[in-house]
Amino acid sequence: MINWLFRNRETGEITVAQFPNPALWVFIVAALVRAVFSPSGGLGTAVDVIAMAALAWWAVDELVRGVNPWRRFLGLAMLVYLLVRVISR
Repeated sequence: MINWLFRNRETGEITVAQFPNPALWVFIVAALVRAVFSPSGGLGTAVDVIAMAALAWWAVDELVRGVNPWRRFLGLAMLVYLLVRVISR
């Protein structure tokens, strides 16, 4: 089960985490901007939208192109989280 879940289908290695892709970098930068500068008003809303969109982009990418079932599960879990967060607003 562990082998199936974490085995990278491209390299054959065990993959739990990977170097961030562009979508995740955009999210990280937006989260840092939010944490360091605490923008409010329209700018704060824009930062939040950019962060959520980047995280959704990352999640869809992982769900569709994840290198193993674990990575695809992470993408699905994040999409569910984002959907619940948007609905609950």
